[in-house]
Amino acid sequence: MKAIVYDRYGGPDVLDYREVPDPKLSQNSVLIRIKAAALNPADVALQAGLGDAHMPVWFPVIPGWDVAGVIETVGPGVKEFSPGDEVMSYVREEILHHGGYAELIAVPVYAVVRKPARASWEESAGLPLAGLTAYRAIVQTLAVTSQDVVLIHGASGGVGLLAAQLARNAGARVIGTAAASNHDVLRTFGVEPVEYGEGLVGRVRQIVPEGITAVLDCVGRGTLLATTAVNRANARVCSVADAGPGIVTVFARQDPDILRRLAQLMDEGTLRVIVAQVFPLHDAANAQRALSSRRRAGKIVLVP
Repeated sequence: MKAIVYDRYGGPDVLDYREVPDPKLSQNSVLIRIKAAALNPADVALQAGLGDAHMPVWFPVIPGWDVAGVIETVGPGVKEFSPGDEVMSYVREEILHHGGYAELIAVPVYAVVRKPARASWEESAGLPLAGLTAYRAIVQTLAVTSQDVVLIHGASGGVGLLAAQLARNAGARVIGTAAASNHDVLRTFGVEPVEYGEGLVGRVRQIVPEGITAVLDCVGRGTLLATTAVNRANARVCSVADAGPGIVTVFARQDPDILRRLAQLMDEGTLRVIVAQVFPLHDAANAQRALSSRRRAGKIVLVP
């Protein structure tokens, strides 16, 4: 099969599009013909070696944790799916080696759910990691309700857009920081946009003088500390991009029940994945550059 691989740590320039052996299929796994694979900031960070102290690596590495596609073959122990089923998966493993920037991938059956019927391949591929992260942040960690005023830093990104919709679905008022070019996208989801950067605290205070009750940080780089002045005394705060004293850090976790719930919300029309750009698989290096530029709202997706 064709895949994007890297043989050493580095930036987009270390990516190579080449022929690699087809994945082997274990008894409790399925082989997926990938129709779309989404990029995430974690791909770039791990590729740069930032996870080397915590995650074993087996070169050559195929990056990518989000896929949507069609099942080609099932292992002898799999009864939940059949060839031809349309599925999606968060394919993260504890060893950095197999990933979604490829034509095929073998995935343990517990990590596979059916693709939302109303969503495209690209939209479905953009859901797993961002959706699992947003759900854990908004629903499980912050426990957002209709009584909340929620501030989401980086609201136009993959996690931020889904988190904003989950918070709005719960009835909360949502304030979202983003570049001015992405404000119209936020407004379509009922989010009140504010431009990030110098003067942010004053801009938030102007539209929410009573203060914020819950905060989700999708930016990092000290953003939470810089905006504590707009929080109410008992505000709940979490981050998907930063860590440190007093910060509750949220990570995606393999949970097919949550992923099925997110797929249901997409089919019901109450959750949408915005696809910013689509690149052919062989152009993964430029796709990563587009991801790092963060110029457009939504997900960057590869199509084999």
